[in-house]
Amino acid sequence: MITEIQWTEINNDNLTNLESVLKLYDQSFPIDVRESHDVFRKGLKYATSSFPNSFRFLAGMEGDTVASFATGHYLADVNTGFIVYIVTNPLVRGNGLGSTTLLKMEELLKKDAISAGHSALRFSILETEMEELVHTEAEKENCIKRERFYEKNNYRSYESINYLQPPLHGDTNGIPLNLLFKSFQGSQTITQTEISRIVQAMYREKYYEVNRIDKAVLSKCLNKMGIDHTSF
Repeated sequence: MITEIQWTEINNDNLTNLESVLKLYDQSFPIDVRESHDVFRKGLKYATSSFPNSFRFLAGMEGDTVASFATGHYLADVNTGFIVYIVTNPLVRGNGLGSTTLLKMEELLKKDAISAGHSALRFSILETEMEELVHTEAEKENCIKRERFYEKNNYRSYESINYLQPPLHGDTNGIPLNLLFKSFQGSQTITQTEISRIVQAMYREKYYEVNRIDKAVLSKCLNKMGIDHTSF
């Protein structure tokens, strides 16, 4: 059981651990898939005026060392949490740290749902790399590990849509990814209509409001998925 980790939120009033977290972020992802540090700062600024939507930035600290971090958006229109990053430090990984970090982020998103007037959070959703599109055996192994991790934490793949993440670095073509979801109320299924509305909200609150990706690019990706893009 993890007892040494101290959980803290990074926000505009508490930037103490931001640079250390961003250093771990840079070490965890190749440069071609990383978002700029400015996107994280824009997320923190967005959070100051986005209610009932939110942006959460959680850090797990072991002394002065960043053990893990997570970021996520609460999407009020669809009562859904969109978890963007779950990252653990390989030097302290283990003992269920990834699952604990995920659970802590889910708890924050549940609080946001209640603050928005709901009795509970409806769904949590996230994107993962597709195993068939990675290039090396190491990447394939990491994909399989991620799939098992999220399955263990009750996330299921939604396979009735060919999901595209908007391009993060100025391209115009979306990136095929898996879309995983977890239900917190009643039925463990999700409908096409629910998914479409959730993806619209992800695009609007994360990729437009924070990343500032061009509306035409976002509309093109939504159109390719067969999702209404008139909101852009």
